[in-house]
Amino acid sequence: PGWGLSQKLSRMIGISRAKELAFTGNFFDAETARAWGLVNHVVGPEELLPLARKLASDMAGIDPEFLANYKRLIDDGYAASFGEGLALEATRSSAANSAVAPQEVEARRAAVQERGRGQG
Repeated sequence: PGWGLSQKLSRMIGISRAKELAFTGNFFDAETARAWGLVNHVVGPEELLPLARKLASDMAGIDPEFLANYKRLIDDGYAASFGEGLALEATRSSAANSAVAPQEVEARRAAVQERGRGQG
């Protein structure tokens, strides 16, 4: 203890799994890490860089200010209770949405739809 793992791991994989790992010292494979939500993808060495570049490209295509604000919202909400996180989202969303003109909403909607078409 001392590095936050006792708190972070139980929130990521559940209290029972966290206790099992902590109390046994057992290791697990990459597929288990993916199934438990510790990693998003398990790929072979030849697929790693192409996937990383694709994810980076996808993220780079998002408005930087939106990305920073949304990342902060996720992090701040995760640090709070679920109810507090929902209230935080409602407050920040209301403030952000009130600053958006109707034509900008339409432009964003069209951009999201176009992005979705390109992912198929």
